[in-house]
Amino acid sequence: MFEIIITTFIVNIRHFLLSASLNEKYEESHFSPRALTAFGTADEVFSVASMREGKVSSSYVLGIITISYSSWVIGSGLGHMLGASLPKTLQESMSIALYAMFIGLLVPSLKKGRKILFLAAIAASLHSIFAITHVFSTGWAIVISTLLSAVLVELIGTWKQHLKEEKSDES
Repeated sequence: MFEIIITTFIVNIRHFLLSASLNEKYEESHFSPRALTAFGTADEVFSVASMREGKVSSSYVLGIITISYSSWVIGSGLGHMLGASLPKTLQESMSIALYAMFIGLLVPSLKKGRKILFLAAIAASLHSIFAITHVFSTGWAIVISTLLSAVLVELIGTWKQHLKEEKSDES
């Protein structure tokens, strides 16, 4: 039970981070529209809004949220109706579609910077090691590989920044 609670917290803490990061891109506006957009910010909304050059308005983000949620609801309804008519083996193979969606969200970010690519590679490597060795259960392997990769990437980034500052001080 503890593993489920920790995993849920870690997986969902991203919503706090997404909203906080997106808040930096907002044009000056009142708190109310930004609070509403924070409530509706999901991975897809964040991805589209953060890829836009410059500042974003609350109405722009609310438009993305409206399209995203409407698509989600309509797609879920259609998916249920159409999916129920598919053969059982095809229905079972659809479980990888969620992974494909997250890969689709990750790829544009990977193109923006090596840090995200490095983070994804370390997390995938650690999780693979944990899965092969059975050191941790599947849930803990995900939690620990996610946390370790984030810490490692930040430590390396801090170390590189420190080296850069030392080099500029010497000049």
